[in-house]
Amino acid sequence: MELLNSTLKNIKPVDESWYAIAQKHLDNLTKPPGSLGRLEEFAGQLVAITENRSPLLDKKVIFTFAGDHGITEEGVSAYPKEVTPQMVFNFIRGGAGINVLARHAGAEIVVVDIGVDYDFGELNGLINTMKVVKGTRNFAKGPAMTGKEAIKCIEVGITIANGYAKKGHKIFGTGDMGIGNTTPSSAIAAVLTGNPVAKVTGKGTGITDESLMRKIRVIENGIKLNKPNPDDAVDVLAKVGGAEIGGIAGLVLGAASNRIPVIIDGFISTAGALIAYCIEPKTRDYMFAAHNSVEVGHTAILAEMGLKPILDLGLRLGEGTGAALAMLMIEAGLKIYKEMATFGEAGVSNEILN
Repeated sequence: MELLNSTLKNIKPVDESWYAIAQKHLDNLTKPPGSLGRLEEFAGQLVAITENRSPLLDKKVIFTFAGDHGITEEGVSAYPKEVTPQMVFNFIRGGAGINVLARHAGAEIVVVDIGVDYDFGELNGLINTMKVVKGTRNFAKGPAMTGKEAIKCIEVGITIANGYAKKGHKIFGTGDMGIGNTTPSSAIAAVLTGNPVAKVTGKGTGITDESLMRKIRVIENGIKLNKPNPDDAVDVLAKVGGAEIGGIAGLVLGAASNRIPVIIDGFISTAGALIAYCIEPKTRDYMFAAHNSVEVGHTAILAEMGLKPILDLGLRLGEGTGAALAMLMIEAGLKIYKEMATFGEAGVSNEILN
């Protein structure tokens, strides 16, 4: 746990005074105060995170963590686990939804095989030298991972965050791929938010009503069997989580320790972010919630962390697609902050008549 502990020591709260510095500049731009709504909020958060009056977003990257799940043996997904490696190949070829939207956002895509039950060999664009498990175990029969495996997943995410911070990347996005991963995400949501399983479990890839009821029972029984400790997020990750969820948690922790903003995608990514938040609540200051997923558990997790989603487009694909779209909105806010004329520069009066 040496890397995890050193990372936690390096995470500092955002200095509130930087929000005031940003707001003073925003209020001097040629517009009524607050008239650009959340775009102004995004700019202020970037200034505060980076402690830079003129932050850059010239190097953007979205990490799509991939892993398989033993819980698929219980019939909780509409697709077989073989789809996970097939989709990883699709990411590498550039044919998936995340590839299209990342290109649109001008962001690099990095695919991380942290737990796929498949040997890919060497592939350009795929990080597979840090695989922790070949799929998690079925948490309906016992813990999904050992405590050491869960910590290793988190430290993989931290290592990747540190590496890309050193390469000069200015903003991270999270994404996921793993057939069956809404099931561990729902389990994590239930344990860490205190909500009943039925209130945080949805249809994932589009299962039937009958399958949804089975999925809820599987999660309830898995939690009862494994008894994850709600006061220990690493224990929850190990007992009912997933490798890619742990990797995302580590990426969030690593981003915060490097003062890099991180855009959290949908339900699975937000489950990972919740693990990070429960380990170190200061990580919240560094997060942007990309969107409000169709998955019912997503809203509960966002509420637990006090995050407001940027978009609400009925998305439920994952991969990082929502993060790519939200990246465009965040960058728009920064462009307003940096490129819009002030009242003085434009020769426009900013006196308000009584």
